[in-house]
Amino acid sequence: MNLNQITVPSLDLEKSVPFYQQLGLKLIVKALPRYARFECPEGNATFSIHQTNKRLIGDGIYVYFECVNLDEKVASLVTEGIQFEEMPNDKNWGWREARLKDLDGNQLILFLAGENRLNPPWRIA
Repeated sequence: MNLNQITVPSLDLEKSVPFYQQLGLKLIVKALPRYARFECPEGNATFSIHQTNKRLIGDGIYVYFECVNLDEKVASLVTEGIQFEEMPNDKNWGWREARLKDLDGNQLILFLAGENRLNPPWRIA
């Protein structure tokens, strides 16, 4: 089994599509106002957004995007006007992360984990 796609809700795809394009995702399906799908710049995974009538209650959805050049990517996005809640920093679980929210409040984490992504020291044998 392989994870192919993540879909998150959005109140307004007309606004959300350009936001995700600015992050670096490539739009491959544009079925507005109800659905849009993106290709990640690396790997085979896709990411999509679908129209919803109300925002999620609580923390929402957390989506992790791995970036091998995390610090440079975040710096570039900041110069383009993207606002981060948390700039790149090292976590005690061995990852380097930066956090921001999309226009619908979904938590996005850009991260660099290296070997620790699949093989953390506490991995079950």
